[in-house]
Formats: sequence, C-alpha cells, structure tokens
Amino acid sequence: MKNKEVLIEFIRYIFVGGTAFVVDIMTLYLFKTKVFLELGDMGIYISTALGFFVGLIFNYVLSLTFVFKSAKEERKGRNVFSFLLFSLIGIIGLLLTEAGMYVGVDFFNINYLLTKIIVAVIVLIWNYAARKVLIFT
Repeated sequence: MKNKEVLIEFIRYIFVGGTAFVVDIMTLYLFKTKVFLELGDMGIYISTALGFFVGLIFNYVLSLTFVFKSAKEERKGRNVFSFLLFSLIGIIGLLLTEAGMYVGVDFFNINYLLTKIIVAVIVLIWNYAARKVLIFT
C-alpha cells in the first residue's frame, strides 16, 4: 500500500511539476523574446532564472496543497525553515538547470527551448526526491 501511495504522490508531483514547468518556460520565453531580446545568450540565462523563480513559488504552493499528503494532514512544510529548504533544493535545481542550459545551448548548439525540456526532466527527479526526503517525510 505504501508504494502505491508514493506512486500516486509522484504522479501528482509530475502534474504539478509539469504545470510549474509550463509557467517556468512561458516566463522564460516571454522574458527572452520581449524583455531581454537584445542581450543574446545572457538574456537566456537571466530569463531562465526568472522563469525558475516564478515556477518555484507556483510549485511550492501546489506541493503543500495538492502533492504531499503529509503536508496537508500534518501541516508539514508550512514554516519559514521548510520554505527555505524547499527553495534551497530549488536553487540547486536552478544551478543544474543553468549548467544544463549552458552545455546544451553553448556546447551542443541545441535550441534553448528543447534544451530546457531535456534539463527539466533531470531536475524534476532531483527536486522530487530531495523534497520528499528532506521536507515531506
């Protein structure tokens, strides 16, 4: 039964992560094409960070209310320390994302949106595992 609950929780996390990813990538796209158009590659990295932070807040709220059953039942994760830890895990995810964007865009000349999708899958797994173990256990 426990494995089934974890699987359902992970599916909810994928849904929330996917929705947060859409928020993230739309923010990235809008800032890169409308605000930081003249900055070239630097605009990609700034826009990536902005998208990350918008997605992080979205993800945090939905993780508390929809994903992690223990957070809803026991009010886990609803304090400043938990938010800071949630954010720290996310910042590590951002560093992984930025490194992946750099490698994909600058070394392999892959389109920045395709690179973002590839990197997002890796970072999704990191974020879920770290948040589950460190915050919502």
